[in-house]
Amino acid sequence: MAENKTKATEASVDSYLAAIGDESRREDCAALARLMSKATQQKPVMWGASIVGFGRYHYTYESGREGDSCLVGFSSRKSDISLYLLADFPGRDELLARLGKHKTGKGCLYIRNLGDVDLEILEQLVAGSFVENKRIHA
Repeated sequence: MAENKTKATEASVDSYLAAIGDESRREDCAALARLMSKATQQKPVMWGASIVGFGRYHYTYESGREGDSCLVGFSSRKSDISLYLLADFPGRDELLARLGKHKTGKGCLYIRNLGDVDLEILEQLVAGSFVENKRIHA
């Protein structure tokens, strides 16, 4: 069975953030790392080369494939910042409705920059998703 490509590494989160070319995006990602650390009470860890993750869980699929992943995380992508907030928890949809300018995809929340969203709402989304993912995977 193939080994997972995305796993926790010893790479420096600060180095990853410092390497983000766009100054505004770099500042947003550094602020997001602080916000997510506060919301999860976890230190950031690099997962693969480009995901900053918080917490971890172990999964096993019906196929037998298993691995570890972060409970929540984010990555600076070409056009947006992708936030990996998979959990559906009570009040999530109401928070998303009040968040501000964003897009959603399967398991992801996409924002262009932090100035487009309400940071208090974002912190609640991160915390709620973290707690629900932790509960599901406990």
